[in-house]
Order: sequence, then structure tokens, then C-alpha cells
Amino acid sequence: MPDTAVSTRPSRPFADLHRAPDADQRGGAAGREDLGSLPEWNLNDLYSGTQSQDLQDDLERARGQARQLREDYEGRLAGLNGDTLAVAIERYEAIEEVLGRLMSYAQLVYSGDMSNPEVGKFYQGMQESVTEISTDLVFFTLELNNIPEDALEAKLESEKLRVYQPWLRDVRAFRPHQLSDELERMLHEKHVSGRSAWVRLFDETMAALRFRLHGEELTSSEVLNKLTSHDEATRKAAAKTFGGTLGEQVRTFSLITNTLAKDKQIEDSWRAFARPVSSRNLANFVEDEVVDALVGAVRESYPKLSHRYYRLKAKWMGKDTLPYWDRNAPLPEDDDKVVPWQNARETVLNAYAEFSPRMAEVGQRFFDDNWIDAPTRAGKAPGAFSHPTVPSAHPYVLLNYQGRTRDVMTLAHELGHGVHQVLAAHQGHLMADTPLTLAETASVFGEMLTFQRMLRNETDPKRRKVMLAAKVEDMLNTVVRQVAFHEFERRVHDERKNGELLPERLGEIWLETQREALGDVFLFDEEYQYFWCYIPHFIHVPFYVYAYAFGDCLVNSLYAVYENAHGDFADKYLEMLQAGGTKRHRELLAPFGLDASDPNFWHQGLGLIERFIDELETFD
Repeated sequence: MPDTAVSTRPSRPFADLHRAPDADQRGGAAGREDLGSLPEWNLNDLYSGTQSQDLQDDLERARGQARQLREDYEGRLAGLNGDTLAVAIERYEAIEEVLGRLMSYAQLVYSGDMSNPEVGKFYQGMQESVTEISTDLVFFTLELNNIPEDALEAKLESEKLRVYQPWLRDVRAFRPHQLSDELERMLHEKHVSGRSAWVRLFDETMAALRFRLHGEELTSSEVLNKLTSHDEATRKAAAKTFGGTLGEQVRTFSLITNTLAKDKQIEDSWRAFARPVSSRNLANFVEDEVVDALVGAVRESYPKLSHRYYRLKAKWMGKDTLPYWDRNAPLPEDDDKVVPWQNARETVLNAYAEFSPRMAEVGQRFFDDNWIDAPTRAGKAPGAFSHPTVPSAHPYVLLNYQGRTRDVMTLAHELGHGVHQVLAAHQGHLMADTPLTLAETASVFGEMLTFQRMLRNETDPKRRKVMLAAKVEDMLNTVVRQVAFHEFERRVHDERKNGELLPERLGEIWLETQREALGDVFLFDEEYQYFWCYIPHFIHVPFYVYAYAFGDCLVNSLYAVYENAHGDFADKYLEMLQAGGTKRHRELLAPFGLDASDPNFWHQGLGLIERFIDELETFD
């Protein structure tokens, strides 16, 4: 999906709900036999194959319908009455859903094996075909935005059109940044040979990299997992080979980053966005001031959160300082227990069921119907995500499951996304999607439910300490690290306005933002300057990362309400998820008495992390 504010959107990119790697690289040296039978997804619910007749038929049908829609309505939308405009939107939505199904399938196939040239060719071909077809649809949202406000209000007296009022509200939010019809069409058409091509280059470069460790050639997911090994020599060797190998490719990654930052700067300038982050904030329907308050609150809390925790961790490990490869090291008391897949499944579903049987019922379908792809394998996308696809189908979850407790948390996270996507599907293709900030709410809440249940059931003090420490590290990765990523991204985009940034400068910004976030307890060797290279969010979805901190702090506040709530909390929560994209964050949080525009809201959320650290200090 291009960043173009008003162009037609054939599908959500697979990265939109793809957790930032440093937030969820869950380690583990377990062999596949220890994990049990890991599921692989069945994409036949979308299409039976890359060359299947059903896929070709949908392509041709969408091509004809898009052309016909343009012939029927281009230049005429403003003159339609409310009922007739509703019919036009229904036709537009149906075409968009077919295009969304096509691109969702292509993206999922590609995520399963990014290193296969034939798969890459199929993915590129689908992008080109869908972009060509959807060019006939670009006029639609442009003309909707050109309808005067009073004229649209008159049309909205139609009951049929009022169904689409939330979507019209969101489309028209981009009116101040809309360009001429010709420019919008040109930007849409060239996306596939511009930004999209650079994103593909990044994906395929990362997927092709192999990291040599102890005589083995490992993928990025596999080598990053070694950073949680109990053996310090293994952690160090993994960190060295990872950073060193990224360093060998740093010129390519720097070129991609510089090119995409310049591309964004040009488009933002034409669209009159005040700051590089502003277009993302508008897409998330959250005010710049709210994001600034979040980022400010987190940075202000670095000393009492991350700095304090990692000093505590250094003491537990018998050290005065920590080399950077010890950041995700297990505690000495951690028995490195392997969690088989079946146990992970039961743990998460039981936690969901305790909160709401409906949540567990929806989550169960992901396991029963092969909607999850769990094993690690060469060429597969790293990290984890839940792709919503389209309402007429269902979401798919990608994991790289390796049997650690943190992998269980990742399953709980992505299943939270999946449940949210299923519950919101009834809103239809145009209104099921949720802004990124609120999309992370369901996932992080699913994690919190799972963690709290596991903690309540654990009576051994050493195990409780290990669990609490792991949760704190997850929360620091989700809040502190992601805000540090945001700061890196902000500084890169700001400096790019004055010219291309050399690889050395990118490394300097990375080290400066990491030192600020993690504190002076850490020592960073030379190769750590290259670790920025592998974060896909910088490339796929600029300024995505603050959504994790937004979601985590929001959930911490929401969970505090839940702990003191009466019996109707679960019902209210499910209603919030079912709303999809029809409501903004103020409306969704109002039933819980929460307001994200209040600066105290963020400090309340950060306070939960602080309390967990307080409890950990009692174990000394």
C-alpha cells in the first residue's frame, strides 16, 4: 500500500501487523521434535494456487468491474443522491475486496518463501496487475473528497449512505492533503516501480542473508534467537556474526533507507504535511500532540524503567556492565524450559476463555482450520504477524515458533490481532480495518491476559521472578525500544532533508538513540552500529513503531480498569473490537473512562511497568 494519502488501497500490507523484530525475537534452541507438530497454514481458502483458474477469473472480473465503475461514475459522484451514491460505494467496496483477496494471497505466499525467485516473480506480477486494475478506481475517493461538506450532509440523510458515514469521515480526513486527480493517478501507477520495488529489495536482501555460527548457516530469525542462549559465548558469537554480516550489506540498506526517506519527503512536501510523522498520525487518526505526549512520557521515564531494570539485571548476572548481547539473555535462574506447541495453544486459549468464552471460541478456529504457520524455515519472513486478508475470508497468523515462554507470548499477541480481525469483519471491507494504534490494543491485551494467568498459577518464587523479568523485558521492548526506534526514524528523516546520510551517520544516530534508551550500563561494540538495518518497519510502514508503545500503555491502563471492573467489562471490550474502524480512539475508550489525550493517561500505563520492576527488586 503506498503512503499516498488518498489512493485506492487494494489490501493492507503484510507488515502492518508485523511485530517489530526487536519486540518479539523470542529465542530458543529447541529442536522441532521437542515442539511437537507445528501447523502450517492452508491458503486454499483464498486461492487454490498461484496459477489457479479461480485467481485468474477474479483478476479478470475485477478488471472489468473497475473499468465499468469508472465508465458509470467518473465525473458524476457529486451529482448523485444519497441512495444512488450508496450503491456506487457498494460496487466500489466489492471490487476493493476482490483486489484485497488477490494481494493478500500474494503477500502470504511471498511471506512463506521470500527467497524463491518464482514466488518473487508471482508477487511482483500480482502487484503490477492489481495496481493497473485499481488505477481505474483512483477517481472514486478523489471525487468523494471534492463534494462540498453541506452537499454531503444532505446526501447523508439517506439511510443507505449513512452506513458508510465512518468510512466517508476517514476518507475525507485526507482532503487537505489531496493533490490533483492526474498527480494522484500518476503516484498510484508508479508505486509498483518506485517505493514498492525498494521494499521488495529490502525483503529479498534480508531473506537471502545467512549468518555463519558454529559451522552452520542461519537465517536472521535463527541467529537472533541465539541471543537468548544460556551460553554467553554463543550470545556473543551470534551478535558478532549478525552485526558483521549486516555491516557487509550496509551500503545496500543505506541506499534503500535514504531513497525511501527522500521519496517520503518529496510526497509529504507536495501534500503539505507538517512533519514526517504527520501522515502516519493522520492515517492512525490520532493527533500529533497525542503522539508527542506519548513519546515525551516514555523518554522521560527511561531512567526509572529501562535504566533501572538493566542495572538490576547486570547485578543478577554478577556484572557491573552488560555487553549488548546480554540484553535478552536469560536470567541465571531460568531453566530454559521448552514449551511444546500443544501446551502453548492450551495456555493461550485457556487465558482467553477465562476472560471471555467468545474470545476463546474465535481463537480456537485458528488452530482447527489451519490459519497459523508456525515453523521456522529458510526464506520465511522473520518475526510474526496476523494478516487480516478480507472479511469474506479470515485472517492468517505467521509465527517463527521455537518453544520459549516468550514464543507463547507472541502467539497470544498475534492471536489477539486475529480475534480482533474476525470480530470486526462484519463491518465490511471498507470499515473493518482499525488504525494501527488501536490494532495493537487487542494483541497486547491478549498477551496481558495470558501472562497474568500464568503468573497467578506459578507458586515457585524463582519461576515467578523469571516470569516477571521476562514480562518486564517484553514491555521494555514494546515501549522503550519502540520509542527509541521512533526517535531513530525521526532523526533520520529530519536529517535526510539536508542530503543523503552516509552509513556511518546512520550508525551514529542508531547508537545515540539506543544509549539514551537503554542507559550507561550497556557496552556497545563496533558491529552494533549496523543493527538498525534489519528493522522492517522503517522500510515497510514508516513511523509505525510508536503504535506498539501506544497499544502497550493503553492496555496497561485498560487492564487496571478490568481489575476493578464489574461483570460487563468483557462485553464492553468485545464491543470495542467489533467496532473495527467505525470509531476513533476517543469514542472507543470513553466507556472505560479513559482519555488518551490526557498526559496522565500515559504515565498511568507506564506505572504498571514500574510496579513490576518494584516487585522484582524484592527478589534481591
